[in-house]
Parts: sequence; C-alpha cells; structure tokens
Amino acid sequence: MRERSFEDILSFLDNPRRRRDRLLIMAEILEVAIEGALKTQMMYRANLSFAQLNEYLKLLLDMKMLEIPENSVKKVYKTTSKGMRYLQSYREIHDLLRKERSHNSGNGNSAVFLVKRGSQVICSKGPF
Repeated sequence: MRERSFEDILSFLDNPRRRRDRLLIMAEILEVAIEGALKTQMMYRANLSFAQLNEYLKLLLDMKMLEIPENSVKKVYKTTSKGMRYLQSYREIHDLLRKERSHNSGNGNSAVFLVKRGSQVICSKGPF
C-alpha cells in the first residue's frame, strides 16, 4: 500500500461529497452542545439519524466529554471541559493540515507524508 501525501489527505478532507468520519461527527456534536442542547437540536444540527445520535451520545457520555447537568428540567446535554479539550485539539490538527496544504501548494512541494511507526504517526518529507 502506497504512502499518502498531505496533498492526498487534504484533497480527500476538502471533498464535500466524502463521508464524515467518527472524529468529525464527535466534534460536531460537542460543538452543538457547548451552550447546552436537546437531542433534537443535536440531531438536526449534526445531520444524524436518531439511532446514530444515540450511539454517539452514549460514547461521549461514557468518555465524559458530554454531561447532563442535574439541574436541567429537560434532558439537556452540555460539553464538558474534557470535551472542550477534544474540540480544541481537533481544531488544531485541522488547522495544521490546512496550513501545511497552503504552504505546499505555494512552493510546488507536496512530498510530505504521514507515516505510521509503531503507535506514532509522524510527518516526514521522505525518503523512507
């Protein structure tokens, strides 16, 4: 299997017809719930079915990225500080990839690769 360059990855990320990955969907749900949100609001704003939303809510609650404040009359979901840290990290990675793409497109050099070594993913310009 060939290594994928940043250009390959970023053109995939920029494709509006691509399917969303789990990390993006989690980020969208957490973003909606920052100020607190009902299930219906999250379902529509994150463009998920009721079944999909319930799966993600269970995951995010188990991971303590979402909470249901005890004082809420309705079941309002709110992003926790751990969820906010996830969102911040997700945004930083997304911005880093975008900056790398604009940098590479400016100088014609797109020979930067993501390489998995053990449990780490590193950036490399090659050769390998």
